[in-house]
Amino acid sequence: MSSKKGSEVRSDRKSAMLGTLAGWTMKLVTASLRLEVRDLSGVGSPAAAVPPVIYILWHNRFFTVPAAWNRICSTHRKAVTLTSASHDGDLVARAMAVFSLGAVRGSSSRRGVAALIGLKHALKDGFDVCLTPDGPRGPRYVIQPGVIKLAESTGAPIIPVHVKFSSALRLKSWDRFVIPWPFSRVEVTFAEAIHLPRGMTPETFESERLRIENLLISGTDDA
Repeated sequence: MSSKKGSEVRSDRKSAMLGTLAGWTMKLVTASLRLEVRDLSGVGSPAAAVPPVIYILWHNRFFTVPAAWNRICSTHRKAVTLTSASHDGDLVARAMAVFSLGAVRGSSSRRGVAALIGLKHALKDGFDVCLTPDGPRGPRYVIQPGVIKLAESTGAPIIPVHVKFSSALRLKSWDRFVIPWPFSRVEVTFAEAIHLPRGMTPETFESERLRIENLLISGTDDA
């Protein structure tokens, strides 16, 4: 019984309403920002014909990324985000829907296998996927192995997304979630793609995980 309950995707009217409200709040705040988007990956150019990719960013950085992605990609790309199977995950999924982003529900702690299969199907169907590899519970700024496994098994390139804030509120949550103050400056960088080889040894796998973790940390202004 407990196993079945733990595998459920949770959703209710309250999380749907709060999530939609959160999404519109994000949209209003980000509309006021001096948002600078740098695309070093090519995803923003239709002519580049970049195949489906895996975006990774720290959990505390995702407030401004949907708006940044919409600015450069909404006309020629489609994407889904990974959110947890909990009510909090439903809230995030509803918020992302405001930006016309889909959601795959699951995490390392709940519905992990189903989530991995869903992400693989999304990539195969031509969707980019967006992951916060230290979420949903941390530790902060530590990449969990799932994103490396996904990139290795699918061949999809990883694109680190760096977000820097000129002025922001940092919540007292486990991840120190960052919310930019209205009218402040935010810089979002879609970095160059990282391609991982298939069939990595455990040693190479861990080496690549640490390399990507350090690369993502290097683009973080408060790490």
